[in-house]
Amino acid sequence: MNTSHPDPFFTPAPQTAASSRIADFARHVGVDGTDYPALHHWSVTHLDDFWGAVWEYFDIDAQTPYEQVLAEEAMPGARWFPGATLNYAHHALRNLADDDVAIIALDETGSGYEVTGGRLRSLVASVAATLRDLGVGQGDRVVGYLPNTPHAIVAFLAAASLGAVWSVCGQDYAPKAAADRFGQLEPTVLIAADGYLFNGTTHDRREAVTELAQALPTLKATVLVDHVGLPGLTSNHPSLVLPWDDAATRTEELTCIPVPFDHPLWIVFSSGTTGLPKGIVHGHGGVVLEHLKTLGLHSDLGPGDRLLWYTTTHWMMWNMVVSALLTGATTCTYDGSPAPFTKLDVLWELTARHRVTVFGTSPQYLLGMAKSGIDPSTHDLSSVRVVGCTGSALPASAYPWVRDHVGDHALLASISGGTDIVSGFAGSAPNTPVWAGELSAPHLGVALAAYDAEGFPVVDQVGELVVTRPMPSMPLSFWNDPDGTRYHDAYFSSYPGIWRHGDWITLTGHGSVIIHGRSDSTLNRNGIRLGSADIHDAVERLPEITEALVIGAEEPDGGYWMPLFVVPAAGVELDDTLRDRIRDAIRAGASPRHVPDEIIQVRGIPHTRTGKKLEVPIKRLLQGTAAEQVVNPAAVDDPELLDYFARLGAERRSLRNPA
Repeated sequence: MNTSHPDPFFTPAPQTAASSRIADFARHVGVDGTDYPALHHWSVTHLDDFWGAVWEYFDIDAQTPYEQVLAEEAMPGARWFPGATLNYAHHALRNLADDDVAIIALDETGSGYEVTGGRLRSLVASVAATLRDLGVGQGDRVVGYLPNTPHAIVAFLAAASLGAVWSVCGQDYAPKAAADRFGQLEPTVLIAADGYLFNGTTHDRREAVTELAQALPTLKATVLVDHVGLPGLTSNHPSLVLPWDDAATRTEELTCIPVPFDHPLWIVFSSGTTGLPKGIVHGHGGVVLEHLKTLGLHSDLGPGDRLLWYTTTHWMMWNMVVSALLTGATTCTYDGSPAPFTKLDVLWELTARHRVTVFGTSPQYLLGMAKSGIDPSTHDLSSVRVVGCTGSALPASAYPWVRDHVGDHALLASISGGTDIVSGFAGSAPNTPVWAGELSAPHLGVALAAYDAEGFPVVDQVGELVVTRPMPSMPLSFWNDPDGTRYHDAYFSSYPGIWRHGDWITLTGHGSVIIHGRSDSTLNRNGIRLGSADIHDAVERLPEITEALVIGAEEPDGGYWMPLFVVPAAGVELDDTLRDRIRDAIRAGASPRHVPDEIIQVRGIPHTRTGKKLEVPIKRLLQGTAAEQVVNPAAVDDPELLDYFARLGAERRSLRNPA
């Protein structure tokens, strides 16, 4: 594809760029605040100086000082800030005055309430004392089966204040799927809600809570949140049940226990598309620094700002939502559908009402708004400074829509990162231009490169996304991986000492980053590597198409089959005329070699529960691999679709090889 885009789609106003926190930080370290490339170059060639400056700029409050910034650089095994002791919860709560609004709790009905800084500290202190009385100590695990409400933030901060380790997933996960995650951790306490709201329906999860607790034999207690007003749990619950109101209404003093920089803070899980999900362990210090950099500098968040990012508790963006507190900003929780049938634009309405400054969502949401004819600008969105977008590549077609329907004052920041680092590799900043369909630049402190097949860095060519120097938020370890074998194999087996993430990217000559999709699902037609995202982008711009998935499947006879599966918009049927339009769109938006062999209508495209298309599992199903060897159905948003693709593959093989 053409990677030469000399004219940016959006250039920040000079005054806006110069007054941003990232420009102030640049001046603090002696770099021109308007010269992002120079600042980035310095940040990755002088890692010690850069991360030491982040520590100083954000005034990290360590109980004991660090001995040096980076004691060991080798990956895996980099050692950051040895000697330092600190606590994430302390940093999340220290910048909030008693009367400041810390959290705004919202839901799909449009209602909400506020939690002040003083109230949040009181809640955290009370729940922490309760956990301590239930036997939770430093290093013990506390798990949450919770929707995205303030209860989840309070429970996490309470656990972190004790030096306990937190993990959470949403209640749309079946009990078995939640147990596949939490059972590995041998938790001491489960904190769960009676249910959640989604698309106008209240979902009763009391039986699911009991079933989950029965699968966790190490539990000493379950704390039950009365979120949707259902009666308490049944008597066959296997552990002590304590109402949230009892846990959260004590009068206690908050004490945050200082822990080593690399003490485990939380465990987030891989999608678990094959086998049990991998528990990814991150540390207190690495998360504090990485999130202050990402939110405080790249998103320009600070006191007086408000962040509303649609997420569920099991997506890493929930962790970022909580970390808005580190910057002194207000964070918003949201319980419900992003576009409930009762009011499709409720998130925009809430953004206007609560004067949100950073609004975050996914490409699917923005594309869905456009195709539904929603015009967010009917609401006063003048407060919105940044529209963040992550989860998959944001197609170029979405950029004009955001400009025209949100406002040309807002920076559209497409971000790419991952649960692995619980942060971003590349995105935007208040002092970077934006090219449509591209991420403005690698993030500060991220030594990003694209490697070709021989392991050499390339520019303006598609290559493997690699990180050549360590980041503080790279995982401490995988859970239950004592010798680090699984951790090493996941990221460092391809290029020794170099992190390979598994995405195809292009680093352009003008400094931006283009995401082409997962490298393990790369299309390879006649020796030419093609990015699936380029095809998805071209097709999903068409108003007749809701979503698309392209697969490249090697066949036993040496052939190569590249079908495109499409989900038409409501009331649209795939016919020859629409197929021709799709092919034309791919030729124009990608290239003629990207045109698929077949275009097939399907009911839906299966995703992980964090919204990623299941490209590799679907490819393997079509090739005949048994479903149980391909993907864990509990990790899929619509498991019935797996049967469809398995049948389709079997039918095609039968036609090619009749008995």
